[in-house]
Amino acid sequence: MGQQIQLTAADGFQLSAYRADPPQPPRGGIVVIQEIFGVNAHIREVADQYSNAGYLAIAPAMFDRVQRGIELAYDPPSIGRGVELANQLAPDHTLLDLRAAIGAAAVAGKVGVVGYCWGGSIAYFAAAHTQIAAAVSYYGGRTLQLLHDKPRCPVMYHFAGLDKMIPDATIDQIRAAHPAGIFHLYKNADHGFNCSHRASHEPASAALAFERSLAFFREHVG
Repeated sequence: MGQQIQLTAADGFQLSAYRADPPQPPRGGIVVIQEIFGVNAHIREVADQYSNAGYLAIAPAMFDRVQRGIELAYDPPSIGRGVELANQLAPDHTLLDLRAAIGAAAVAGKVGVVGYCWGGSIAYFAAAHTQIAAAVSYYGGRTLQLLHDKPRCPVMYHFAGLDKMIPDATIDQIRAAHPAGIFHLYKNADHGFNCSHRASHEPASAALAFERSLAFFREHVG
């Protein structure tokens, strides 16, 4: 079980985060970036999953700049609210908060970033703008808007074959812009397949994606 902590960004803003410590000395740090639904049970479970694998995991509440304590459900009104919150965030503030979380995780050594949905695109943003060892992006459709920024570290991408929000053409554009990236497509999975709280959860794809992500972080983080 993890604990709630406070992070302080370079501009003095304080944001909350979920911290999960491993049972043994950490291999490194992993920053877990939320979906549009906030640092909810799913994101805390992901942080616990990485801590159980040997990493210090930090999940920052990236919406705190707009509204604190966001934990949304997976229904249409909540999706609409989550999109509104994400659209209100300034990139400069997002970067400050990312760096605060990365700094907190860096006490464990090298740092990797993993993100889901909106957070998947933020993982790419982190790869382009921060000093991290590796990034993993799960179904990050907004990455398409960030391709003018080039990653500074290795990046792994997980996409779902049944995802109507991220068509093949979008994946092809990301792949063309970042040919050095490692791309995985899960043909029988849909958007959100990693989340056991969503109807689209696909356990086999989620397990395989985690296995691949963990091997990637083992190689680049520790």
